[in-house]
Amino acid sequence: MPRDCYRYFPGLALVAALMLGAAAPATPPDTVPVAAQAACVTDPATPKRQFRGMWIASVANIDWPSRTGLTAAAQQAEYRGWLDLAKQRRMNAVVVQIRPAADAFWPSTYEPWSQWLTGTQGGNPGYDPLAFMVAEAHARNLEFHAWFNPYRVATHTDLTKLAASHPARKNPGWAVAYNGQLYYNPGIPAVRAFVQTAMMDAVNRYDIDAVHWDDYFYPYPGSGGGFPDQATYAQYGAGFSTIADWRRNNVNLLVQEMSAKIRAAKPWVKLGVSPFGIWRNAGTDPLGSRTTGLQSYDAIYADTRRWVKQGWIDYIAPQIYWQIGHPSADYAELVRWWSETVTGTNVQLLVGQATYRAGASGQDAAWQDPAELTDHLTLNRTYPRILGDIHFSAKDVRADRIGAVSRVATDHYRRPALSPAGVGGTAPAAPNLTSAVRGTGGVILNWQRGGTGSTAEYAVYRLPGDGAVDPCDLADARNLLGTVRASGSTGTFTDATAAAGSTYRYLVTALDRLHHESPASNARVVSGTGGTFSVIVDNTTTAGFTAAATWGTSSYLTTRYGTNYRFAEPQAVSDPAWFSATLPAAGSYRVEVWYPADPGYNSATPHLVATANGTVTAFVDQRTGGGQWRVLGTYDFAAGTRQVVGVSRWTSTQGYVVADAVRITRL
Repeated sequence: MPRDCYRYFPGLALVAALMLGAAAPATPPDTVPVAAQAACVTDPATPKRQFRGMWIASVANIDWPSRTGLTAAAQQAEYRGWLDLAKQRRMNAVVVQIRPAADAFWPSTYEPWSQWLTGTQGGNPGYDPLAFMVAEAHARNLEFHAWFNPYRVATHTDLTKLAASHPARKNPGWAVAYNGQLYYNPGIPAVRAFVQTAMMDAVNRYDIDAVHWDDYFYPYPGSGGGFPDQATYAQYGAGFSTIADWRRNNVNLLVQEMSAKIRAAKPWVKLGVSPFGIWRNAGTDPLGSRTTGLQSYDAIYADTRRWVKQGWIDYIAPQIYWQIGHPSADYAELVRWWSETVTGTNVQLLVGQATYRAGASGQDAAWQDPAELTDHLTLNRTYPRILGDIHFSAKDVRADRIGAVSRVATDHYRRPALSPAGVGGTAPAAPNLTSAVRGTGGVILNWQRGGTGSTAEYAVYRLPGDGAVDPCDLADARNLLGTVRASGSTGTFTDATAAAGSTYRYLVTALDRLHHESPASNARVVSGTGGTFSVIVDNTTTAGFTAAATWGTSSYLTTRYGTNYRFAEPQAVSDPAWFSATLPAAGSYRVEVWYPADPGYNSATPHLVATANGTVTAFVDQRTGGGQWRVLGTYDFAAGTRQVVGVSRWTSTQGYVVADAVRITRL
C-alpha cells in the first residue's frame, strides 16, 4: 500500500383473515418460539443474522462532511444521504468517525470541536452533530457505532496550530511528534486516563450502540526512526524488560480499562476494534497466521489476539484488505486464522473489507474483477464464526466501481438482516399485533409492545397464504420484511410491496439492545382483493421450455408431471434446461418445482433462478420428495416474458438431473 494513504484511512496500512379492515382473530399458533428455528434449514446466501456496515470517515473530509464550512443544513442533508445509501444496500449499521484527532463531533467539555466540521478547530457548527447523527441512524434502525481514534492529536506537528483550549497545548508533555503527525504518548498514565474520559463523555451522553476503534494505537513505523518515547519508558517502564512489552501493556491497559468503563456505564454498548489484518506471522510465532506481512503485535504494539482471548472486546473486525491468494497476506488464510482465534470466546468476528480497492486505478489485477469482493463474502460463509462485514468506506460503496458493490448486494444482501445477538441481555416479551389492514399505500400493521423486557427494535415478517405458521418460516430471511426502531408503547409498519391479489400472514417480534429476539406475535391474515396470478410451465409447454439435445426424454416414472420429463447426466458445464414464463408485474413470487424422485437421481441438482437482482442457485435433492410441488423459494422478479428457472447439469454429485415442471405464484 502507498505509505501516504496510511495517514487517514483505517487499515490502509493495510446490512383467520382481515377482510379490508375487518377485525379477525389471531391465526394459531399465537406465538412462535424463535428458539425452535435453530434446527431449520435455511438458504446460507440470505442469512437472517448478519452484520452489514460501512465506515463513514470524517478525517480529511474523506466521506462526511464532504468539505469544511458547509452549512448545518447541508451537512445534515449529506449525512442523511449516506444513511439512505446504507438502507438501499440493506445494511444495518454505520461506523461513523466522531473523534478523528483528539477533537469532537459533539460539544465536548474535554476537547475542541473538530476542524473537519467548520474548517477551524474549535469552531461551533451551530448544532450537535452527534445527537443528530445518532437520531437519524436510529430512525432508520441502523446501529450507530461511534468511531474514535484514541491517540492521534493532529495530522501535522505544530502544537501552535491547535485550538488554544486543546489539551495538548495545555499539556505539551503529553504530545509526541512522529512521522509528520502529533500523537498523545500512550505510555503516560495521565494520557491514557484522559483519552478514556474524553471518549466516555460521548458514551455517557449519547445513545450510541458501540465504541469503535480502528488500527491506530502506537503509530505505524515511519522512515525517521522509532517512536521517541524512551524517556517515558525510563519513567514508567519498571517491571518490563523491553520497551516493546511495555508499549503492548500500555495498549492492553487502554483496551481493558475502556472495556470495564463501558460495561459499568452502559452494558449494552459494545466495544469493537478493527485492527490491522495480521497479528503475527507463523514464521515469527507458531500461533500466528501463515502470512509474511507486517505484524501489528510488533509494529504498533496491538496484541489483538489477547484482547479476544481475554474477552476485553465485544467484536473484532480485522481489516483483511488483501485479495484471495495474495502471496504474503492471503484473504483465505486470514479469515481461517481469525475464525480459529475467536473460537471458544464470546467475541464476535466481523471482517473489514477493502471496498475502496474494487475497480480502483492502481490496484492489483484481482481487484479489477467484479467477483473479487463478492467471493470474499462467499468464502466467509464457510466459517460460521464470521458474522458479517464492514466496508471501507462510504464513498466507495456509493461509487460502486465495476459494479462490485452491486454484486455483493445481489449475492449476499438480497433481504434485510438482523444484527447478530450479543452476550448478555434478555429477549423482550412478544408484541401484540393489533391490526393489519389494507390501505392505498399497502398493508398497514399496528402493534403494542410486550408487557415485559426492554424493547429496542421490532422485526416484521410476511408469510404467503393463510395456513398455520411453521417456526422455520421465521428463520428464513426471505420472510423478513424489515425492522423498525422501537419508540413508545406501540409500533407501526407499512408493507408497500404487498400484492393486491395475494393473501398474507404477518407477524412481529421484539428485540432488545443486544438483538435477542422474542417469540413471534400473534399472526394476522390479510386476504387478497382479487385473483392471484399463478402459472405452471411443464417441459412440454409450447415456448415455455427449452433444452439442448443433450437432455433426454422419459416417461418411466409415474410420479412425473404431465406426459414426460427431461433428464441429463451431470457434467462440468451448465447446459441448463430453461422454464420461461410471462410475469404480469414486478414483485415477489413463490417458485415451486415438480420432479419424479428416484434413489438414483441427483442429490444436489442446481436450479438457476433468474431474479430481478441476479441469478440465484438453489439445490434440490431429487432422490426423495418427488411427485408433488416442492417450494424452491420466494424471489423478486421483474415484469415481462423471460427465462425464469433453469435446471443445470453442473454438479459434482452423481445421478441424473431432472427437469419436469415449475409453478410460479405471485405473492
